[in-house]
Amino acid sequence: MLAVHTPPPAQRLAGVASSPVRDLLALIDRPEVISFAGGLPAPELFDLDGLRAAFDRVLAAGDGRRHLQYAPTEGNPDLRALVAARMTARGLPTGAGDLLVTTGSQQGLTLIAAALLDPGAVVAVEEPTYLAALQCFQLAGCRVVPVPAGGLERVLREHRPKLLYLVPNFANPTGRTLSREQRAEIAELTAAHGVWVVEDDPYGELRYRGEPVPALAAQPGAEHVLHLGSFSKIAAPGLRLGWVRTPAALRPALTVAKQAADLHTSTIDQAAAADWLAHTDLDAHIKNLIDAYAERRNAMMAAMPGAAPAGSTWTDPDGGMFTWLRLPGPADTAALLPAALAVDVAFVPGAPFYAGRADPATMRLSFTTHTPGEITEGMRRLAPVLRTPAA
Repeated sequence: MLAVHTPPPAQRLAGVASSPVRDLLALIDRPEVISFAGGLPAPELFDLDGLRAAFDRVLAAGDGRRHLQYAPTEGNPDLRALVAARMTARGLPTGAGDLLVTTGSQQGLTLIAAALLDPGAVVAVEEPTYLAALQCFQLAGCRVVPVPAGGLERVLREHRPKLLYLVPNFANPTGRTLSREQRAEIAELTAAHGVWVVEDDPYGELRYRGEPVPALAAQPGAEHVLHLGSFSKIAAPGLRLGWVRTPAALRPALTVAKQAADLHTSTIDQAAAADWLAHTDLDAHIKNLIDAYAERRNAMMAAMPGAAPAGSTWTDPDGGMFTWLRLPGPADTAALLPAALAVDVAFVPGAPFYAGRADPATMRLSFTTHTPGEITEGMRRLAPVLRTPAA
């Protein structure tokens, strides 16, 4: 038989690591596992009946076949109008024409990279930051530089990045939120240095305490800020629906990038989401999410002092899905993961979230997927693992 010699994958993939979260999800799909690893919404809180009814309505209507046809790249006009109205009501004035619907906000980030970043471009990120964003920028051939706390001005001056990427509300992975003063400073500094800013905000409506902070894109003179939103955390991630609020100057380039990627996001999913928004009390739905997730957050915070060894530190988030734990001493949480999996608990080691020098003693824990009782049990199982000598 003739041997077949296939060429290797593209060289640009060589520097892109696989996501440890995706890899863990493939390993722990067992009901006995209490997983703090994935940033997964609680499936029992999905509005299954409401979404089923929305799909039924848009397919049963007289023009139902239209929702199975090709559609404009920019997105469903009704959906864009409804999303824009909600963003405006939350303090970020937005028109339907300001939005490009994407296949999840992750695609929005990919389109921004395609439209703005040439190979070798410098991207500045929080340290640590969302690891799928790191994958996106690495795949685009960018040089990623971390921004230490209080070090933005120095990074802008020394590295001259083309773009700054932030998750300002309840950040993934740390759960931290940027203050009003920090946002104003970021908007001013990046405008002065001519740097684009990507404000990734999938968690912003999941606030459990405190007052909302205005978006970066709502700051005065923030025409250089692109704002990413998503239905994944407030409706369902399986819809794969997100959006980019983009300055007018960038809209043509992003639209072309979207056309090249997939022509448009699923027509039927967009139509159903628009119908669901029109027929749903979204504020009431989000309040149900907040009430449930706040109890789960509180359960994890209550269990943390008994589970983490003395000298540990962790974040106490005001919202979102994550807390960030750092163990004392020369710990390596990746080395502890097999022992945690052996007692049917999962977490994500912190090292992959770093663009610069990683801190192996860190780990991300998500509290949204399980009930308070399950969280308490999971932390009880995890405690002896975290307290392993020389952990």
